[in-house]
Amino acid sequence: MSAAAALPSTFWGWVLYLARTNWSMFLSGAGVTVVLAVLGTLAGCVIGFLVGMVQGIPYPAMTRSVGGIALRAVKAVLAAYVEVFRGTPMIVQATVIYYGSKQMFGVDMSAFVAGFVVVSINTGAYMAESVRGGIDSVDRGQTEAAKAIGMTHFQTMVSIVLPQAFRNIMPQVGNNLIINIKDTSVLNVISVSELFFTSKSLAGTYYQYFPTYLITCVIYFVMTFACSRLLRWYERKLDGPTSFELADGAADGEKARVKVPGRTSRALELLNGKDNSKRRAMR
Repeated sequence: MSAAAALPSTFWGWVLYLARTNWSMFLSGAGVTVVLAVLGTLAGCVIGFLVGMVQGIPYPAMTRSVGGIALRAVKAVLAAYVEVFRGTPMIVQATVIYYGSKQMFGVDMSAFVAGFVVVSINTGAYMAESVRGGIDSVDRGQTEAAKAIGMTHFQTMVSIVLPQAFRNIMPQVGNNLIINIKDTSVLNVISVSELFFTSKSLAGTYYQYFPTYLITCVIYFVMTFACSRLLRWYERKLDGPTSFELADGAADGEKARVKVPGRTSRALELLNGKDNSKRRAMR
């Protein structure tokens, strides 16, 4: 009777009680969620970039050659991978990979490893299309110029195309990270001890579903909002400063300070280079 009397009798009393007595379980579940989301997003980005690079390889002149046939086969497999994992729910992918890997291939993965694999390959399928769009957004003239000076496809991608494409798809990378923080909740179906699985266990223990899931909702919001702010800050850092000093910007030799919103320092260097070449031509 004393234990029952010690339990809260109001809604907010239950919220405070659950937060005070079970904060370590909420914190542990949130930690698993963040680790899975971050590692899965990073691995998915690597997969997406690799798939995007392969998809961007031009076919050889002799399409019926061994290389051309092999390239077509590889692209077909990668296209099938993208379509399958974009066209099926993550919760189904989790059950198929977790239970199917053991039954069909004898691979006994832990629930955490299976969850990481699911998040990674699912994110990779979405990132592959984002990378392809980012590569297409880069002016083709730069690729042609790289080929003209003897650069290989790999060198062109790594040194010229992908650095520009990465900035273009950076918002999508952040969006996938935020989505993965929320979508890891479906991994409770294979008993991954992430935040939702922990919350479901606590709600079933105390029979207090609304207070428990309200706390869970607040934790999810804090995690996604913090990630959103950090990614916005990183995007601004990639953009560079909006104010630049031009050594030859003033006729009297003094440095002129010019504000160029939305342009990177590299873009301004290119513009200044063109302007300087015109000046030299006029002299």
